[in-house]
Amino acid sequence: MTSNTPPLKTVQRAFKIIEILWKQTSVTPAELAARFDVPQSTIYDYVQTLQSMEYITRVDGEYQLSYKLLAIGARVKYRSRLFRVARNELQQLVAETGEVADINVEDNGRAVILHYERGEQALDLGMYPGMRTPIHTHASGKAILAHLSEARIDEIIDTHGLEQMTNATITSVSRLKNELEQIRSDGYAVDWDQQVTGMGVIAAPIIADDDILGAVGIVAPSDRIQNNPYQKQLRQKIREASSTISINYKYSH
Repeated sequence: MTSNTPPLKTVQRAFKIIEILWKQTSVTPAELAARFDVPQSTIYDYVQTLQSMEYITRVDGEYQLSYKLLAIGARVKYRSRLFRVARNELQQLVAETGEVADINVEDNGRAVILHYERGEQALDLGMYPGMRTPIHTHASGKAILAHLSEARIDEIIDTHGLEQMTNATITSVSRLKNELEQIRSDGYAVDWDQQVTGMGVIAAPIIADDDILGAVGIVAPSDRIQNNPYQKQLRQKIREASSTISINYKYSH
């Protein structure tokens, strides 16, 4: 199958059904048929197949996702060498700051939360492992983006654009690239209100053998991130965590 080969419509439709059920608690076959503008009998074939493979389940005449997907996602995370070496450092950051500490990785041009820990004074933002966000909209994503090749940066921008999440989101390519240059120089990224109004992030890249693995970040209310003495403390902690994770990754097995 080449890049010019169109996707198989049957496979595409099956995964779209899964995505619909991910966004909604449950849905009826009639609702799915209306979404796809196909006969209900066609949709029934799809849901029966997905149910037989235990990816969805039927409750009171409606379909919803099963826990099989949870098992798959958990296995992906626990297989990650980066998760295994970073988990203790995130717990240490949370113990020292009381904020949210997380690890983001790049996947198909998006920032994805691999793992996170919450402290006693942490924001409750509905975060979860696997959560995908536009990579240019927060410091963790930009810390990763800054260490990709120029060709890859351009490819991500061409594919996904620069979606505006808040009034503070960077939507200018030239401004974004200037900030990425500054991040490479500073060794860390910091911003506030760009992905969620009221949320600030300070992050550092995790690099091993010149490869960008992801970014470790601290998420806190914007006013705390903007407090210069506090931000200085977080910068030191996040860079120490990044260095420790990188070293442990390099020498772990």
